[in-house]
Amino acid sequence: MTMSEMLINGRFVKGASQAVVRGPFDDSVVGTAAEGGLADLESAVDAAHHAFAKWRMAEPGHRQRLLNRIAALIREEREDLAELLTDEVGKPIVWSLAEVDRMALTFSLSAEEAGLGPREDLDLGFDPRGAGYQCVVERMPLGVVFGIVPYNWPFNLAAHKVGPAIASGNAIVLKTSPLAPLSTLTLGRIIHDAGCPAGVVNIVNASACDTQSALEDERVKMLSFTGSAAVGWKLKSLFPNRRTILELGGDASVLVFADADLNAAVPKIVSGGYGYAGQICISVQHVRVERSIYDAVRERLIRATEACPTGDPRDVSTVCGPVINVANADRVTSWIQEAVDAGASVIAGGARQGTMLRPTLLEGVPSGVRLAHEEVFGPVMTLTPFDDLQEAIDQVNGSEYGIQCGVFTTAASTADACFDALEVGGVVINDVPTLRFDNMPYGGVKRSGIGREGVRYAMAEMTEPKTRVERAGTL
Repeated sequence: MTMSEMLINGRFVKGASQAVVRGPFDDSVVGTAAEGGLADLESAVDAAHHAFAKWRMAEPGHRQRLLNRIAALIREEREDLAELLTDEVGKPIVWSLAEVDRMALTFSLSAEEAGLGPREDLDLGFDPRGAGYQCVVERMPLGVVFGIVPYNWPFNLAAHKVGPAIASGNAIVLKTSPLAPLSTLTLGRIIHDAGCPAGVVNIVNASACDTQSALEDERVKMLSFTGSAAVGWKLKSLFPNRRTILELGGDASVLVFADADLNAAVPKIVSGGYGYAGQICISVQHVRVERSIYDAVRERLIRATEACPTGDPRDVSTVCGPVINVANADRVTSWIQEAVDAGASVIAGGARQGTMLRPTLLEGVPSGVRLAHEEVFGPVMTLTPFDDLQEAIDQVNGSEYGIQCGVFTTAASTADACFDALEVGGVVINDVPTLRFDNMPYGGVKRSGIGREGVRYAMAEMTEPKTRVERAGTL
């Protein structure tokens, strides 16, 4: 059984109480996690503020070595970390191993970026007035970054906040998800063991109410939030002048055109929609198919949905495990029922037992129900036809969200048209929107958020360009 403590100012803190964490698959006790309060959050902000004064001056090579040590320790503990993740959130073990691997890669990428240094020399020779002047631009760290992570990727999404913060010379306070505190607190222990200076990284498990109060501290210079649109935009409204990255939800679509390779497309769609029980903000929620191949895709998706390996997340063959808790299983079930009551048909799957939902495929989902326009965050996909390219684009752009969209086609002109016209943060050609690489800019438009993560792009968000112009030879 795992026992995890908070990391504040280089020390492990037990907090006022201990939360018992149970796994979503069989309700077994996974461990206990320290629970803090407002005082702990305030201590963490204070520690980060004081640590920043020294850490911002640390040589890039020093930051680089710390990040590489963190990555190395993660790789040493790969199997244990993956097992903890599977037990805590029900992520299928193959997916958990992949998340741990990506977490290590994210810290390694952060190390590479830290080693590059922030300096840029600008040539002023384009302007006659520039003769005799030198211009240097450096990106300056902001100070205290406050990160909030969700339960679905408690390792790698934490790494996407901590790694760039360390690399860019900031200090960070990270709040865990109450549904997955053990994994993120365990990352705190690894960071500490790697020799992180006291206060540079602080990880606290606290309530949303106390977190909101802690964010009122003006020493917090930036908020990096990953979670629901409702919470994210509320925080933005409360702190409108705070530098903010919001990585929020989505109802991602995949477009399947008549010339697509269905043998390649259908397995990817099934994995992208039902993998990890659909608890990914870029999971496939809407499958939109050109009408001439609709029946063929429908038949293939029904078979693949029924055959999708579902069950114990510890089994290496499992694709779809449990949803995080009964409350979320109830919500997803109610959304399916609402759609059926409004005229939709369940054409595959649909059964439920506790937190286990069989992958579910529906067609004829009317536009007015939640499943049609809100993020389901469960193993559910809708199937819809379109007649031409413009209708397909209009269907996707009709969403209030827009993180990524997948496009299956063999025509370069179709791929180019989708890339140009789709109102999303990223277009994935001949794969599903669930695909993400950790060095690329990642984020959404519309209700899906503002700003971009991806190591280099997060570092840009966490820094401010500062320009130095001087007359050559005067110093």
